[in-house]
Amino acid sequence: MPARKIQDESEVLGWFEEGMTYEWMQAEYLRKYGIETSIPMWSAFRRRKGLDRRNLRDHDLIPWMIKEEHRHMYPAFMLRAEGRLRAGRELTERDASRLASWKNMLAEKGVVVHYDPDTEDGFFYVPREATDRDLIRAPRTPTGNRAQD
Repeated sequence: MPARKIQDESEVLGWFEEGMTYEWMQAEYLRKYGIETSIPMWSAFRRRKGLDRRNLRDHDLIPWMIKEEHRHMYPAFMLRAEGRLRAGRELTERDASRLASWKNMLAEKGVVVHYDPDTEDGFFYVPREATDRDLIRAPRTPTGNRAQD
């Protein structure tokens, strides 16, 4: 029987709680342990542990096709957390606290999240306009690929 690839289950469970992508887990395992993994391996681990599906996504909050280099930026993390909250999922105490603080900051500064994939930073906070109905500046045309989400 081959050796187990998962080196530290509690570490991996934490990554799932934080909403890290399978691609990120692959890269992190290769960097940290020198072990090549596959997306199906991470998906099977999730199923064996009885964890919720990974692809919960609120298309109203994240209507963009986010580039890989922008996926782990704080605004993306917070929008995913808000999406989980709106879907009735429980957040960790830490994530709930971060989300509340972040939403307070948006309200106090009167800003929303804007995403521009053609920039290095990707995410920006822009002044809220009368047409903004949520935490984001919705694009005129959503770019998210719903078939792959």
